Amino acid sequence: MGVAFGYCAVAYEACAKGLGKLEVNAAAIDADLDECWEILAEPVQTVMRRYGLPEPYEQLKALTRGKGITKEALRTFVSELDLPQADKDRLLEMTPRNYLGLSMSLAKQP
Repeated sequence: MGVAFGYCAVAYEACAKGLGKLEVNAAAIDADLDECWEILAEPVQTVMRRYGLPEPYEQLKALTRGKGITKEALRTFVSELDLPQADKDRLLEMTPRNYLGLSMSLAKQP
């Protein structure tokens, strides 16, 4: 058993050393986030459901079939929805960078 624990200790040290060498590529993360407008499908669907618009998931799926969601496509889609202007404006102000959904409250749960 001592040999097994010894190998584990060496492996843990090597892992910690390797993790210490990792660096965050903030530019790549920012670029990925700025190009990921699919994140906003959740709040758009939620507002559509709140006002009883038909088939929110299917409408967004039709928008994205065969391609990703671009900023312009999503804004055009939201602008054409039959929603109160205040809700449209709130959706149009959202970006992948500032939309957090329920993440803050979920992160605080034990």
